[in-house]
Amino acid sequence: MRLVIHALARRFAGRDGRPATTVLDGLELTTGDIAALVLVGPSGGGKSTLLRVLAGLDVPEAGSVAFDGATLPRDAAGLRAYRRTVGTVFQAFNLFPHLTALENLLLPLVHVHGLDRTAALERVRGPLDRFGLTAHAHKRPAELSGGQKQRIAILRALVVRPRRLFLDEPTSALDPEMTGEVLEMIAELRVAGTQFVLVTHEMAFARRVADEIAFVADGRILAHGATATFFDDQADPRVRRFLETSQHHA
Repeated sequence: MRLVIHALARRFAGRDGRPATTVLDGLELTTGDIAALVLVGPSGGGKSTLLRVLAGLDVPEAGSVAFDGATLPRDAAGLRAYRRTVGTVFQAFNLFPHLTALENLLLPLVHVHGLDRTAALERVRGPLDRFGLTAHAHKRPAELSGGQKQRIAILRALVVRPRRLFLDEPTSALDPEMTGEVLEMIAELRVAGTQFVLVTHEMAFARRVADEIAFVADGRILAHGATATFFDDQADPRVRRFLETSQHHA
């Protein structure tokens, strides 16, 4: 994928007489032809909002986003059609609590993408087995560990065969063991050729899976480059301090 973002702006209206908050402030980014882009940076810097815009879940006030030369639509019908082509995974698992893991996987295939139940079952059987989740398919979310729930959430996004995945801090609510399970799953997807944009605070993992890394703060890209060189000799002192601190605590 090749991503080009130009002058992207997103503001949220203030409440109770407060001024509007600028979350993305004329953000610019151009990547090479890559499979995996990782967004890093301080909390509140705009990473999640940027990811929501890229996934077609949020509409900016200004600017443009293009993947592989195709500009993201802004109209409701165009955005609905675009969202059907991508998968999105958030910090919260967002599984339906009254449905089993299997039914959570089947739901978008049957009700959004129009597969009959037999075809949908055939499509999910292989991924469930590949990621060691077949034995848990009959369980409801309350019976699953956090790592299992997040892996089911990733599978739910994956089985619709999206052009790319958008993942927003998918391990932030997990303990270290469960974090390892989810990161290993994402790494396997990366090896298999899945395209994705990932927001994470896991610097070691970013080094492992990213082709390029972008540092987002104050609604802008303060640093961006190939993973092989991103962690070396950053000119911006804020970026340098963040990376040093993150790697020290990794």
